[in-house]
Amino acid sequence: MEHAYLELKLAWELFQKAPETLSAPERTRLSQVAARQDGIEQRILASTAATNVVVPEPTLRTRLDEIRQRYPDTEAYVQDLARIGLDEAGLAAAVERDLRVEAVLDRVAAQAEPVSRVDAEIYYRLHPDAFDRPEARLLSHILITYETPQQAADARRLLENLRLTAVDRERFGAAALRHSHCPTALENGRLGTVRRQQLYPQLEAAAFALAEGEISAVVESEIGLHIIRCETILVSGPMPFDEVCAKIVERLTGKRRQEIQKQWIRQLGVARDS
Repeated sequence: MEHAYLELKLAWELFQKAPETLSAPERTRLSQVAARQDGIEQRILASTAATNVVVPEPTLRTRLDEIRQRYPDTEAYVQDLARIGLDEAGLAAAVERDLRVEAVLDRVAAQAEPVSRVDAEIYYRLHPDAFDRPEARLLSHILITYETPQQAADARRLLENLRLTAVDRERFGAAALRHSHCPTALENGRLGTVRRQQLYPQLEAAAFALAEGEISAVVESEIGLHIIRCETILVSGPMPFDEVCAKIVERLTGKRRQEIQKQWIRQLGVARDS
């Protein structure tokens, strides 16, 4: 039963498919990975690090509830379990095993040396390209779509009027909410932070030529007519270390935890094979 759950989980992780929909080569690959993973998990659970590791009932219940919520109703849930040879008790046992493996690996990872601010700054200095902020704009827009030449002419006249009257952020947002055909109308036309190559070429050229608070002329794209307002210019260049320090510490901590887990698992394999 546990192996059935493992294959189900790996099928989605490896191929984003249910096991019964896999091709013959994919099925072979799944069986190989599942067998290897099952062997690793058995070694993990047989290790001294697994001693006294117990999954709290609320933790197990939360994970089972998360699985249950993926299904539209109880019938679909039970049918899917039966299809892979599981009942609810079998699923609970398989998930509890999964959580025990996670808990053991967390216990092992806790031995990783903490990442200091100095470690983070060394990484920051050695990887300057990773912290180079590209040129960007905080933008809002109003889009009007059309189907006929007359509608296009009417849309252009309306946008020409709005770019002259809806000059500040509040008026522009109100105009977007009232007139824009884009879903962003519900957020007062806000496109958010936009970098180059994220907009239609015509819109990009207009947007990145604007000063802060400036509204573009009417611009036509494949989907309609627009006016764009530049809310803020986000200057390109290296991000300050203090701004990215926490993320670097988080990234390096994750790497250290993974490395100590991998090293520990390799040692389990050597110990078992010797």
